[in-house]
Amino acid sequence: MTKSKGIRITALLSIVLSRATIVSGFVTPSISKLKNARPSVLSPHWHGTSQPLGQPHRFKSKPIESFISESFKTSLKSTKNDVDYTKLVPKVYGQRWIQLGYLSLLALLSDWICFSVAAAPSTYEAAYAGHSAASLIDVFLFTNVASCFIVTDTVKKFGLEKAIKGASALMALGCFFRSGFGVFASSLTSLGITLAASDPAAVASATAGSGADLVPFWSILAGTIMVGAAQPFFQCTPPLLSATWFASNERATSTAVALNFNQIGIATAFLIGGEMATSPDGLANYFGVISIACALVTLGTFLQFQNKPPTPPSTSEIEKLIKGEEEPPFLESVAKLFKTPGFLYPLSAFIMSISITNIVGAFIDDVMKRGGVTDQFGIDLAGAGFEFGILFGGIIIGGYVDKTKKYKEVTKACIIASLFLLVPLGLTEHTLGKEPALLVLALLGLGMTAGPIQPINAELAVDVSYPSDETAVESIQQVGGNLISALLVPLVEIAARQDYEILPQNPSLASDIRGDVVLLIGLTIITYFYFSQFDSPLKRTIADASNGEVGDVIDAEVIQVNGKSSSTGRKLVSKR
Repeated sequence: MTKSKGIRITALLSIVLSRATIVSGFVTPSISKLKNARPSVLSPHWHGTSQPLGQPHRFKSKPIESFISESFKTSLKSTKNDVDYTKLVPKVYGQRWIQLGYLSLLALLSDWICFSVAAAPSTYEAAYAGHSAASLIDVFLFTNVASCFIVTDTVKKFGLEKAIKGASALMALGCFFRSGFGVFASSLTSLGITLAASDPAAVASATAGSGADLVPFWSILAGTIMVGAAQPFFQCTPPLLSATWFASNERATSTAVALNFNQIGIATAFLIGGEMATSPDGLANYFGVISIACALVTLGTFLQFQNKPPTPPSTSEIEKLIKGEEEPPFLESVAKLFKTPGFLYPLSAFIMSISITNIVGAFIDDVMKRGGVTDQFGIDLAGAGFEFGILFGGIIIGGYVDKTKKYKEVTKACIIASLFLLVPLGLTEHTLGKEPALLVLALLGLGMTAGPIQPINAELAVDVSYPSDETAVESIQQVGGNLISALLVPLVEIAARQDYEILPQNPSLASDIRGDVVLLIGLTIITYFYFSQFDSPLKRTIADASNGEVGDVIDAEVIQVNGKSSSTGRKLVSKR
C-alpha cells in the first residue's frame, strides 16, 4: 500500500468515526466525546486513551438502579448548539398550555362534528330523505377506527406539528364540504360586501330535495369521511403531547384534558344543535357555524402549534433521546406492546371506561325518560352535565394521580364508584317510583368517576411500556375501546328490553332493574377483578426518579433481586 493511499484511508476512517448519528433532531456523541466520558459509563471491555491497551477500566462498586439506563450520564450534542445533557435540568415552557389548548379544541370540534346531527335527527332526516343521522355517525366512527392504524406511522414520519396541522386542515375542509362555502357569502353580506350571484339553476340542482341552503348528500358524506379520518390525530396523540411538553407531575392532568375535551364537543352538539337545527335552514346555518369555528381554530393551529420544546420536560424524555431507539411500524408496535408485561391491564380499564361513557351517552334519551326526565331540554342538560363531569373528573382525579402516581389504587376506586353509580340508571323501586333527582345525580357522578379512568390508564400504559411510542399505545386503546363499544351497542339495545325483578315477594323492597344496566355492571365487575392483578414496574416513573423529579410520592416498593438487598436492585410498582 502506498503512503498516499494509506493517508487517504486514514482520513476517511477519521471522518466516519467522528461523525455522529442524528436522532430525533439531536445527535449522539462523537467518538472523541465518548473517550472523555466518565469511566462508570463505559463498558468493562472499553479501551479508552487514559489506560494502556489491553487493560479494562476499573469500576468502583456502587448501587445499581435496575431500570435506570446508565446511558443517561453520557453527553448529547444538539445539531444547532453543543449541549452537554448531563448538565441540563429538564425544563417546561409556557408554550405547553398553548399546545394543550389547540389539541383540546381540535378534539372538541371533531366530536361536535361527529354528533352534530344527533341532537336533531328528525331535521336531518327530513332534509336528506332516506338517510338517517345514526348511519352518518356510523360512517364517521368506522372511518375513525380505520384512520387509527395510520396515525402512529404518520406522526413518526412527519412529526407532531405537521401531523396535527395537516389533520386540522383536513377537518376544516371536511366542514366546508358539509356546510358549503356559501357560509362566507353570508358573513360578507352581513359586513355589507356583496358577491356575484351564483347560477340559480346550478344552486337549485345541487340542493334539490335537501333544503334551500344545504349541500347535496354526497358532499355531506365526503366531508364526514374527511373529519372522521382527521379525528384520531387529536385522540391518539395526547399522551405524546404530554410526554413531549409536560413535566412528570403534570402528564396525567394534561392527558385528561386533551382526551376528555371531545366530550365537551358532544355536549356542545346537544346544546347548540338542539337550539339551531330545528329546520333545514337552521341546520344549514348550524353547519356554517361549525365550519367558521373550525376554520378559526385551524388558523390558530397553523400559526402557533409547535413540534417540541428546545429542552425536554422530564428525565425520562432526555433518556429516550440519549438511547436513540427507533420505534417499529405501528403493526409491529402492536405485537410488541401486547407482549409487554402489564400492558393489557390498563387496556382493559380503558375499554371498560370508554364503553360505559359511549353507551350511556348514546342512550341518554332512553335512560332519562325511563327515570322520569321527559322534557327534551332537561335531557339535553343532563347529557351535557354528564360530558362535563367526565372532563372535570379527569382534571381533578388526574391531578391527584400526577402527584402520587397511584394509578392502580385510583383506578380501582373509580371502577367501584362507577359500579354503584350505574345502578340508579336502571333501577326502579316500586314503592318510591321514579326518582329523577337521584337519576341525574348518579349520572353526573358516573361521568366524574368513569371518565377519568381513560386518561389515567392511557398514562399507565405508557408508563409500563416505556420507552415505547406513546401514539401507538393510545391508538391501540382507541381502536379497542371504539370497537368494543360498537359491538356492545346491539347487545345493549336487546338487553334494554329486559326487566329483572328483585325481591318481588316483599312489597316494601320490590324493585326491578333494566338489562342494559345489568350488562354494564357485569362488564365493570369483570374489569375490576382482572385489573386488580396488575403488578408491573412503572418504568417511566423510575427514569424520572433518577433525577429526583418525583421524590417521595412514588407508589414504590423495595424488593430483593437475586437474593441481594435493595442496594443492588430496586423496582417501582403501582401496588396500591
